[in-house]
Amino acid sequence: MRPDVLTAPDPGDVTTEAARRRAFAVISHPDAGKSTLTEALALHAHAIAEAGHVNGKSGRRHTVSDWMDMEKARGISITSASLQLTYRDTVLNLLDTPGHADFSEDTYRVLAAVDAAVMLIDAAKGLEPQTMKLFNVCKHRGIPIITVINKWDRPGREPLALMDEIAERTGLTPTPLTWPVGIAGDFRGVLDRSTGEYVRFTHTAGGARIAPEERLPATAALEREGQAWVDAAEEAELLTVAGANHDTETFLAGISTPVLFASAVRNFGVHALLDVLVDLAPTPGPRPTVTGGPRSVEDPFSAFVFKMQAGMDAAHRDRLAYVRICSGVFERGMVVTTARTGRPFATKYAQQAFGRDRHVVEHAYPGDVVGLVNASDLQVGDTLYAGPAVRFPPLPAFAPEHFTVARAVDAGRYKQFRRGIAQLDAEGVVQVLRSDLRGDQAPVLAAVGPMQFEVAQHRMATEFNAPIHLEPLGYTVAMRTTQTWVPVLEAERGTEVLRRDTGELLALFTDKWRLQTVQRQHPDADLTALVAA
Repeated sequence: MRPDVLTAPDPGDVTTEAARRRAFAVISHPDAGKSTLTEALALHAHAIAEAGHVNGKSGRRHTVSDWMDMEKARGISITSASLQLTYRDTVLNLLDTPGHADFSEDTYRVLAAVDAAVMLIDAAKGLEPQTMKLFNVCKHRGIPIITVINKWDRPGREPLALMDEIAERTGLTPTPLTWPVGIAGDFRGVLDRSTGEYVRFTHTAGGARIAPEERLPATAALEREGQAWVDAAEEAELLTVAGANHDTETFLAGISTPVLFASAVRNFGVHALLDVLVDLAPTPGPRPTVTGGPRSVEDPFSAFVFKMQAGMDAAHRDRLAYVRICSGVFERGMVVTTARTGRPFATKYAQQAFGRDRHVVEHAYPGDVVGLVNASDLQVGDTLYAGPAVRFPPLPAFAPEHFTVARAVDAGRYKQFRRGIAQLDAEGVVQVLRSDLRGDQAPVLAAVGPMQFEVAQHRMATEFNAPIHLEPLGYTVAMRTTQTWVPVLEAERGTEVLRRDTGELLALFTDKWRLQTVQRQHPDADLTALVAA
């Protein structure tokens, strides 16, 4: 069959395969252990042979998901990664997200592509600012949340105090599925609240292998652990009396959150999380569209681009578009339509990627994430479809708070400079703004956080062989405006108007007080706020 001749997917097959999928992201504050947990999940699902650790001792491996040189050097994730695992005949599409707050835009785009989230909390630090920001995004999008209290092998807070904090700060009712045996720093195992059994963990060298688990009845647990078991059982009984028991309906409605205790670095409690994802996380469902009703998973193929990534293979200057399948069946080689342009796009090269590891994809179903290679015509937020036209809501760009002028160090490499800047803009690494006054040789880079500039500068030098100078600008506030108001705004002190490649105009102000002054002087000015990070 020719790849551009489409047959309607068998609704039964699509429904069955979609029901086997779980698409979820891991969110948390930096250094809570997201990448380590990602590797632990891959280890327990037998996708990798050994787990790596971030900032570990000499001789330990880097996590597979952190593939960029900057990620390895700093021990943090600065780009999202995808991984497909199979566990208990269920396909788990895991999206690891950047931990640093400067990369909130990337994380927001990832959250648009998942159906559930795992919120990772440091046992000693509790809910931190970035965790709360990402929680609020999940709440806004209606994404159910599974909570994991990580690093229980280190000194930390009382478990009941952590439950109180989750309830008070998120408004969710925590419903622990497991309860720790042993205080934080003395992690022996967990009490399984559904069975009353003791799940005992055994340490492995360096935490690189799956930690053996042993299930014991309550009587054997009491004999082995003594007072630690008594304390855990009494606290678990308090939870039962308080009504903190799992309820599927309230979990999916975003009212409650199942809680697990774990140590990702030691691979403790990881199997329990995999089981919870299979048993409790939602399957892909209908997706809202810009026009008309929601797109059902049984409808003809549709997907949207939530991330662009280049530079993953130093030998090939390819460009990978990550797409989330929303409906129908993806078949490698099929020709689909890009809703933004109306142009056809051939999917001859389709892959799944985790770090730099890639595998060819022949078929994919709703909930899956596929990387389309050589996707130079695609942009973040694009809808792809076969059959009747459809378009999913666009992904908003966050309001930038940092601005700098980029100039090529070597004027003779201007072609590489332009290509590199355009690439970073398309990927969403930074937002690129221009004006006739500044010209194409001095575009303004805009970002939510300054570390985005470091990534841009690093990639311009290493991938495009076009090193750049950065000259910081004194603006901190950006607002949308229209062409009518450009002359008026540019006449004001501490204000400049620049445009995105889409034609959208942004008015930049030195600070919020300058903005307020301009608004008082021109109360009718067309100034609209962007989405806050």
